[in-house]
Amino acid sequence: MPQTENARRLAIIGTGKIGQAAGRLWLAAGHEVVFGSRSPQRAGPALAGLGERVSVATHAEAAEAGEIVMLAVPGEVVDEVVDDIADRLVGKIVIDATNQLAYVDGRWVSSLEPGLTEGRRMARRLPDSSVVRAFSHIPDELLWPRGSEQAFYWAMAIAGDDTAATETVAGLVRDAGWTPVDLGGLDESAALDPGGSVFHLFYSEAEMRDVVGVAASART
Repeated sequence: MPQTENARRLAIIGTGKIGQAAGRLWLAAGHEVVFGSRSPQRAGPALAGLGERVSVATHAEAAEAGEIVMLAVPGEVVDEVVDDIADRLVGKIVIDATNQLAYVDGRWVSSLEPGLTEGRRMARRLPDSSVVRAFSHIPDELLWPRGSEQAFYWAMAIAGDDTAATETVAGLVRDAGWTPVDLGGLDESAALDPGGSVFHLFYSEAEMRDVVGVAASART
């Protein structure tokens, strides 16, 4: 696993498979991780095994503590969670790894209105934060093994309107053992949403750039 030269205190809101996998990857890279849980006392013992740089707190406490905050809760509860912690996210980079899912004709698709991306929806809910989409299109059970055992071979699509915030998240994607591919702004990020061309699929960097039709970007 790569080791970061810029260790941060990262918050992950949610203790499910995506959050735990991302947390393990960041811990392996040298970061500190604060998990936000509805029930810290119940989640704490299970997460304590991840190492000494792990702590568990309430959603609000974790959002307050993290320099950068990842939203990794199920789509059906994310609005309630965001409403509770929005004031703690003002001025911060928020990594949106959530999805509004619908199962239609044997396919997972976005349940949002046509033309609205997941990232744009979250940015509207958090207008005082810098929202970046990342970690949302990789199957949770493969996020850890492919990031840890095949570091940098696989690409992860990211998107954000704030260039500096997107560059920061690109660095965290690399710390997790993945190669970031910048799709551009949040309105251009449909490819990584449910039903999009890279959702739940794996590509090398060159393959992903071909699929989504983007050239190498100075942002990543």
